[in-house]
Amino acid sequence: MPQDRPDPWLDAFVRHLEVERGASRHTVRGYRNDVVALGRFARSGDGPTGPDLWRRVDPGTVRAFLGSLHRDHARTSIGRTLSGVRAFFRFLVRDGYLERNPADGVPAPKTPRTLPGFLSVDEVVHLLDTVGGDGLLPARDRALLELLYATGVRVGELVGLNGRDVRLAAGTLRVRGKGRKEREVPLTGPSTRALERYFELRAGAGRPVEPQGPVFLNARGSRLTDRSVRRVLDRWLRAAAIARGVSPHTLRHSFATHLLAGGADLRAIQELLGHRSLSTTQKYTHVGIERLMAVYDRAHPRA
Repeated sequence: MPQDRPDPWLDAFVRHLEVERGASRHTVRGYRNDVVALGRFARSGDGPTGPDLWRRVDPGTVRAFLGSLHRDHARTSIGRTLSGVRAFFRFLVRDGYLERNPADGVPAPKTPRTLPGFLSVDEVVHLLDTVGGDGLLPARDRALLELLYATGVRVGELVGLNGRDVRLAAGTLRVRGKGRKEREVPLTGPSTRALERYFELRAGAGRPVEPQGPVFLNARGSRLTDRSVRRVLDRWLRAAAIARGVSPHTLRHSFATHLLAGGADLRAIQELLGHRSLSTTQKYTHVGIERLMAVYDRAHPRA
């Protein structure tokens, strides 16, 4: 659908995502692209655009659109596209633009269940012990990685932290998650000490942590980005000789897996991770079962 043609319904949907749902820029951009792609597919030649186009879309149109994606897109990608399309039409029905959601009855493609990757406790300890060196940046890296593993925060939540969110005396961290929902998570002793050291060096360098200012800075004094966190992690993974693919999200998975293995309640883990639904957290029970079966196979004489 041409970008220069106004589409008030799509614009209203984008505002709904940004203002009412507090969705991330990544989510807003992805959902908008999904709807635009459907519009391009549904529109033929010089056919209608905007509201007139969306009124014509029916379940058959949505199914045909998803079918057109199968050759060049993975099933998980197609499923995410359908989620964006459903959300768009759900909004249009909710606000009275349409009477029915044409994407409601369209099934998502079946995808194989994948378990989240994680590091062992020994691997995490080795990684964190590898982070060393004098100066502000090594202290920042140590605090950053300690915090990721201590709290299980998402990388976007980490880089969004401001000084007022860190409560060292209380040993807690205030996190703003998806939908701008806030939660309080505890800090570990090592993460608290790493933050204290980093803040001390920042103050000595003339860059004290301000209540409204970012907790983690890059070398130029600006707020650290998601991509920068990935580069920091990659650097210390190489130093620790941990070769397999590990992302900041892997530390989040490791945090949850290790808590569950240590006997933590699943609902407590849900609160710490900021999951809206317990079903999202339950995937870690599968990880625990996989590990249990591996131990059983190695140890039982008749396994």
